[in-house]
Amino acid sequence: MMPGKPHGVTRRRMVVETAGAVSGLALWPGTLPGRPPGEPGREPGRLRQSVSRWPFGEIPLPEFCRAVRDLGMEAIDLLGSDEWPVVADCGLVCSMGYPTDRRDFIASGFNRVEHHPMLLAELEVTIPLAAGAGVPNVIAMFGNREGLSDEEGIANCIAGLNRIKPLAEAEGVTICVELLNSKVDHPDYQGHRTAFGVAVVEAVDSPRVKLLYDIYHMQIMEGDVIRTIRDNTDSIAHYHTGGVPGRHELDETQELNYTAIAAAIADTGFGGFLAHEFEPTRDPLRSLAEAVVVCTV
Repeated sequence: MMPGKPHGVTRRRMVVETAGAVSGLALWPGTLPGRPPGEPGREPGRLRQSVSRWPFGEIPLPEFCRAVRDLGMEAIDLLGSDEWPVVADCGLVCSMGYPTDRRDFIASGFNRVEHHPMLLAELEVTIPLAAGAGVPNVIAMFGNREGLSDEEGIANCIAGLNRIKPLAEAEGVTICVELLNSKVDHPDYQGHRTAFGVAVVEAVDSPRVKLLYDIYHMQIMEGDVIRTIRDNTDSIAHYHTGGVPGRHELDETQELNYTAIAAAIADTGFGGFLAHEFEPTRDPLRSLAEAVVVCTV
């Protein structure tokens, strides 16, 4: 959820170089990085893949939409409502919408009752807009702990989400509350363990209030990703990827086997989106193309 900075060559140069390289590939179906021409098995796979906008933010959105579409992906994650029509015009879906652009969006979550009026007002506006635009999910946060016990934080989240779930159910839009790590990226974030999020979601007991399980964040906090996914699949509506450590490419430099993770998710019958949310250190669109291959199972 936090924008990063380019590494090595400038992002502008990366975009220019990559645009030519990617446009020269028959990306989907066709030749993908790491797959020789003519190799079988280039079907779209069992998972619907998306990509978060912010790590690729210096690529103009219309250009990025075309590249994403050429990669055979269906959607772009984490867009404001003003950006949804741009994505739709390119034949894509916004797979996760923002209800606001507040700078304290992560820290000010449902775990504190004093935030509920603001959060509910934002969602009351955004959920009908999302339904009308065909946006299936809207993101929400648990918030920073600030001294709260888990028991109190869970109870507060349940109370707040119970107030908004009737609207989400009526409009057919899922509120996805994100799990984040408190060890590296988001100190004091309370929803930093799967068990915390599952306790909230199970108590709210709505098909329209679920978890955004960020694999990068939960690997840092817990590990045991595949078992956790299998055990809690009913509580999860959306996934984010990212290499560990560093939140970079899904390649040999990181510790997770994303092909195995993607297969485990697909084996649960998951029908939502797996969205790539890594900060590329090389040509951004080529790194994205490679991630699509890794997670095509």
